[in-house]
Amino acid sequence: MRLRTPLALFGAALLVLVGPPLLATGDGSDTGTQIPGLRFMVPNTPGGGYDITARTMAKNAEDAGLTHNIEVFNLPGAGGTVGLTRLVGEHGNGKLALSMGLGVVGAVHTNKSPSTLADTTPIARLTEEPDIVVVGKDSPYRTIGQLLAAWKKNPAAVPVGGGSSPGGPDHLAPMLMAQAAGIAPKAVNYVPFDGGGELLASVLGNKVGFGVSGLGEYRDQIEAGELRLLAVTGPKRVPGMDAPTLREAGLDTEFTNWRGIVAPPGLSDAERTKLTGLITKLHASKEWKESMKKNGWDDAFLAGEPFGDFLAEQDRRVATVLKELGL
Repeated sequence: MRLRTPLALFGAALLVLVGPPLLATGDGSDTGTQIPGLRFMVPNTPGGGYDITARTMAKNAEDAGLTHNIEVFNLPGAGGTVGLTRLVGEHGNGKLALSMGLGVVGAVHTNKSPSTLADTTPIARLTEEPDIVVVGKDSPYRTIGQLLAAWKKNPAAVPVGGGSSPGGPDHLAPMLMAQAAGIAPKAVNYVPFDGGGELLASVLGNKVGFGVSGLGEYRDQIEAGELRLLAVTGPKRVPGMDAPTLREAGLDTEFTNWRGIVAPPGLSDAERTKLTGLITKLHASKEWKESMKKNGWDDAFLAGEPFGDFLAEQDRRVATVLKELGL
């Protein structure tokens, strides 16, 4: 995540889930990337960003002829830390990978998880994307200015829903928005959901004043007119989306979310190299590039040890921001 506010924060990217083999011959054996039985774990409910990424990557890998039969399964709970704990418990399992991102970093802190990302094998950070501020089509708020005016007047009366636990991207983004708007972060009525899929129904039904989530999760609903896009949190407008940035709306802040993939601890050098190589080749495929464009994801590829260093930095920054926000 990239946060640029008086607090300074993150740099970003998003996750990719990849598929096993690369097959010039049809089974990937000549490239050494065949991983029979590879599974992608999604640590939240269907329809969220981790889920969309995992399923997109599995399909891209198959369409690109890189592999087949990757299993994608959901294990939601505690902001992604239930899945993280399961992953850490699969010591030495080179056929399992976790779709994750900034939300898991934050959830480790707010849920006091016994397992941390330092316990995993870092594979790759792949993409980043801005968060978006959305309301249902029947919402009284037609512009970000109208929303901010109501929010400033009575923060408690305008609940904000997010698809991550406190400390995650959909929580930090509105907290930084509030701070920039002169609203005390502790006064914000934040309603957490376990992924963007769960949040969607509440936004559509006006159960929350507004929602904050990833662009890729709600693009279809925005284009269909079911959701009204009020603003994007990144440094620039999104092509094809008629919405200002937060800075254009008068808020001195910006925020970018990222996603990546990690594996269990205890992998052999060969297993780690194989999985990292597979993801690297998937990242270079035209199928993945087309999916990034379609979903509004920006490329932020970072593999292996550099990704591990990035995870450690993000962990420190999330802890700092939570403290500075009084959260």
